[in-house]
Amino acid sequence: QVQLVESGGGLVEAGGSLRLSCTASGSIVDINAMGWYRQVPEKERELVAAISDSDTSTYGDAVKGRFTISRDNAKNMVFLQMNYLKPEDTAVYFCAGQWDFGRRNFLYWGQGTQVTVSS
Repeated sequence: QVQLVESGGGLVEAGGSLRLSCTASGSIVDINAMGWYRQVPEKERELVAAISDSDTSTYGDAVKGRFTISRDNAKNMVFLQMNYLKPEDTAVYFCAGQWDFGRRNFLYWGQGTQVTVSS
């Protein structure tokens, strides 16, 4: 069992930057993939970015070119660098780990961190 804790959320003006961090309670070396999702009220959770154990990354269309996901296996951490933030990026951001191919979903989830972008 791996526990994930997000940090780094907050309030930022449009055009600004934030860096989210996700710290795992255990080693993430053997975790096949890590990801960031976001959710706003009354909408489904959407993929923001994901990174595999071979450092292959993928991004949601809304954030391509603005956000960058990275992982540091030595520190058991995953990061999301968010640049050129827009008001529509406002959401609760969740860290996720270990993709389950059978369930087609991540097994481990953090509690989320709020990101608010003001116009």
